[in-house]
Amino acid sequence: MNTEYDYHHLHHVKEQTKSRKTLWITLLLTAFFTIVEIVGGVLSNSLALLSDSAHMISDVIALGLSMIALHLATRQPNARFTFGFLRFEIIASFLNGLALCVIALGIFIEGIQRMIHPQPIQLGLMLGIASIGFIVNLVLTLVLHNSVKEEDNLNVKSALWHFFGDLLSSVGVIISSIIIYYSGLLIFDPLISMVIGGIIFIGGSKIIRESYLILMESVPERYNLDEIRKQIASVEGVEDVHEMHLWAVSTDHYSLTAHVFINPNIQPFCVILAINETLKSKYGIEHATIQIEHAEINPHGEYGKAFLKHQNSMNTASSTLPLL
Repeated sequence: MNTEYDYHHLHHVKEQTKSRKTLWITLLLTAFFTIVEIVGGVLSNSLALLSDSAHMISDVIALGLSMIALHLATRQPNARFTFGFLRFEIIASFLNGLALCVIALGIFIEGIQRMIHPQPIQLGLMLGIASIGFIVNLVLTLVLHNSVKEEDNLNVKSALWHFFGDLLSSVGVIISSIIIYYSGLLIFDPLISMVIGGIIFIGGSKIIRESYLILMESVPERYNLDEIRKQIASVEGVEDVHEMHLWAVSTDHYSLTAHVFINPNIQPFCVILAINETLKSKYGIEHATIQIEHAEINPHGEYGKAFLKHQNSMNTASSTLPLL
């Protein structure tokens, strides 16, 4: 038998054409407008504009990581990476979320300094670039939103949060420039920047939390482990379910393992088939590994002893029931 290749009944790859095209378009437009905002922010001396340009730089980095993740996700599993390279999508998302939070903190610190020491601003240039930025960010946010609806991808979600933050930044810069123009109060520039930073921080925190839970192999929030355990236990022949694990390798890619005690009078292959069909039909879990065990053969310590004692008491009770 040829053992050079391992057979996988479930493909550990992602072919996300829509996400790839969307990210390429977004990356090119973002890189171009980032340069425009940096130049405009320096010339106008606007913190709100500079904070937005810093966020745009993080967008370019985030989109680059996302592109790498999409490329790696198409690679087949090998003898070393048996789950393929899907997990890099989550690593990239975690880094993107972390970048959002760091940038938000930087904006907040700089905002405090500007509130203490206000600086003059060229309002015309600030308003003009912010208006262009609003149009660009609105288009990119809508493009990414449509992509997320078609293909579930945490990287695209993190990119969407980046550009939603950019969109709010552009709105904030426009509002602050108008307020400063009519009131002359320069404090509104750093104040609105700090509000934008807070919104960016919230978005980054959500991405970090979601990617952290996947990296920690926690049970996905869409599933109830106790409910799934009861469904497996209800399969004919299954007498006990234990050592059960459910985790996400990547977004929309789940794996489950479980050990089961079964009735020795029932064919074990039939039990495994029934469990797999239950998991697939009720929960959409197609990658499950079920281990059949016997409490008297496979050591389970006190747990196995308690199970056998319970089984013996049940058998004794059933044998003493009067015949009708």
